[in-house]
Amino acid sequence: MLLSAVVDAADAAGATSSRLAKVAAIAEVLTGLDSDEVAPAIGFLVASPRQGRLGVGWRGLRSFEVAHAASATLTVGEVDAALERLARADGAGSVAVRRDTLTELAGRATAAEWDFLSRVILGELRTGALEGVLLDAIARAGDRDAAVVRRAAMLSGDLGETARVALFGAPGELSDIGLEVGRPVMPMLASTAGSTAEAIAAVGGPASVEYKLDGARIQVHRDGSEVSVYTRSLADITHRVPEIVEAVRALPAQRVILDGETLSLDEDGGPRPFQDTMARFGSEGAASVVLRPWFFDILHLDGRDLIDEPLATRLELLEQVAGAARMPGIITTDPQRAEEFSREALAAGHEGVMVKGVDSPYAAGRRGKSWLKVKPVLTFDLVVLAVEWGSGRRQGMLSNLHLGARDPDGAFGEPGGFVMVGKTFKGLTDELLRWQTAHFPTIETHRSAYAVHVRPETVVEVAIDGVQRSTRYPGGVALRFARAKGYRPDKRPEEADTIAALRALLRG
Repeated sequence: MLLSAVVDAADAAGATSSRLAKVAAIAEVLTGLDSDEVAPAIGFLVASPRQGRLGVGWRGLRSFEVAHAASATLTVGEVDAALERLARADGAGSVAVRRDTLTELAGRATAAEWDFLSRVILGELRTGALEGVLLDAIARAGDRDAAVVRRAAMLSGDLGETARVALFGAPGELSDIGLEVGRPVMPMLASTAGSTAEAIAAVGGPASVEYKLDGARIQVHRDGSEVSVYTRSLADITHRVPEIVEAVRALPAQRVILDGETLSLDEDGGPRPFQDTMARFGSEGAASVVLRPWFFDILHLDGRDLIDEPLATRLELLEQVAGAARMPGIITTDPQRAEEFSREALAAGHEGVMVKGVDSPYAAGRRGKSWLKVKPVLTFDLVVLAVEWGSGRRQGMLSNLHLGARDPDGAFGEPGGFVMVGKTFKGLTDELLRWQTAHFPTIETHRSAYAVHVRPETVVEVAIDGVQRSTRYPGGVALRFARAKGYRPDKRPEEADTIAALRALLRG
C-alpha cells in the first residue's frame, strides 16, 4: 500500500470530531493492507513506530532542506524499512546513517507525506486516532466483536499484532490470546473527577481510595527468579531498575503480575520532584537515586488469572503479596472520609488520590467511571509569546501556544520581560482557534518556519498539574499537562503570573 493512503486516512480522522467518522476512515485503510503492512501502519497511525526509539529528534528533522517528490510513490513497507535503519543505527558512523536515511526518505516523500512522517517520528501526530478509536476500527475492518478485539489487545500488549490477527488470523485465534506472565499487558486508565465526593458518587458503591503518586507507572512480571519491569508504554526497562527487580524477587510469590508506580524519596522520606524520578527512570548507567515501587493492583498470582475478578478480591491478594509495598489506601462509601484521606495524601507530598469501584474488573485503556483520579488543578495567567500553525483538522489555523511567565526582576532575562515556560494546544475550542488565528497576525513581530511570533500582550488562563525542572527553558521550569482555559482580555500582561510563582511549585 502507498503511504499516501495512510496519510489520507489520518487526515480524514483528524479533520472530524465524530468518533464514528474517525473509525470509518481508519477502518477503510486497514482493509487495504497486506499482512506484513499492518503493524507498521498501526504504528504510523498512533505515532509510535513499531521499532520504538529511532534516535531522531526535532533538530535532526529540521537540520536539512530537501526537495520533496511531486507525486506519491513511497510504500508502507519502504517507510518501515527506513525506520528500521534509523533504529538500528549505532556506534561510529550512526550519525551519517541517520542523516542519509532521513535525506533519502524526505526526498522520496511528498510534502504532505513528509509532514506526516515527521510527526510520526517525533510522536506528535494529532489525528484523534488513539487506541480506543483504533481498536474499534480494527474490529470493523476485520468484522470482529469489539470486546474480543479490545481484550486481545490488552492481553497481547501489541496493537499491531492484534490488528494482524483480527484481519488475517484464523477463526478463534483472536479469542485464544490470553494472559502470559512475561508479556506486558496494556494498562487500565483512569478518568478525572473534580472532587473526591464527585468520584465516590460516580463509583456508586464502596470504593478503594488510594494515594496518587507523582511517579512513573510500572508493570512487573515475575516467573521464579526471572523479573521483568515495563513502563506505561510497555517498554522493557528491567536493566535500568535493579532495585525494583530485587524488591519483586523478595515478594512471597513465584509467578505474579503487578501494576503500580515508582518514585524516588528524599532524605526525609518524602517524594522527590517528578523530574528526579524520571531522570533516574530513564538512566542507562549507575544511579545514586533509588526508586521504590508501590503496587496498587495484581493481575496474576501463581497460576490464577485475576483480571476478571473484582477489585476487592484483587486487593485482598495484593495485600498478602505486596505487604509494605502496597499503595496506601482505604475502602469507604463516605465522601467525607475520602476527602480526609485525600488531604493526607496531599500533605505527604503526593498528587492526590485514585477512587476505584471495588467491584470493577481490570480493563485495559478504559476511561470510564471505574477508576477516577482526583487531584488539585492549578491555574496561572500567562502571556502568549508565539503560536504554531496547526495540522490535521487544525490545518490553516494557529494552534500551539508558546507560553511565557513574567520576569519583573530580570532574573532570567531582561527586567520586565517574559520567560517561556511551555507550550500547549489543549483546551482550545473551535471558536478560540478561529479567534486566535485572526488575532495573532495583527500583533505579529516576525515569523519562523513553523510559528508566528507576537508582541507579549495577550494573557491566557492556563490550567496545569504542576511544574518540573527543565534545562530547555531559561527559567529552569516547565509546565506539566498545560491546557488553555480561556483568554483574559480583562488582564494586562504586567498582571500575568511570575516565573518566581511557578518556580515556587518545585519541590526539593
